[in-house]
Parts: sequence; structure tokens; C-alpha cells
Amino acid sequence: MAGVEDYIARIEETCGEEKHFIVFLKYEKRDEALAKILKRAVIEKSISSIIFEIKFNGFSVRVYASGKLLFKGLKDKSLLSNVLSALLL
Repeated sequence: MAGVEDYIARIEETCGEEKHFIVFLKYEKRDEALAKILKRAVIEKSISSIIFEIKFNGFSVRVYASGKLLFKGLKDKSLLSNVLSALLL
């Protein structure tokens, strides 16, 4: 069975008052991961099927077709890990 680490290439954390995390998906698993994410979340806005604004469990996520995910306002990496597990597994 696939784990979250099978889909994630790297995770970066932004600086500032409000914490954001940028998650980069592995290229070879990108399409599979994006399909799972868009199926499980509520799409609030889509821009030419390239950028999606989604809501999942009360969190805002911007999803790019290139395989980049921007999680806004998460408190720490453990919460990010839980959200990613729910979205991808």
C-alpha cells in the first residue's frame, strides 16, 4: 500500500505571521495524487483547470496542475501530515 511519502517530493515552510506550507508532488505520481485530492475536496474555484482553490476539513488549499499544493494557515507540520494523509490515502 502506498504511503504519503510515495506522493511527496518535498515540503517547504513559509516565514511570517501566518504559516503556510508548500508541498511538491513527485512528478511520476502527480496525476494520481491530483485526482485523489480533487475527488475528496470541495472545489471552490477553478482557473482554466490549472489552479484550483479547494476546501478540505476547513482548510484552504490552492492546488496547481503542476503538482504544487499551497496549504494556508496550518499551525504545524504534524497537522499538515494528518491533512495530507486524509487527502492522499
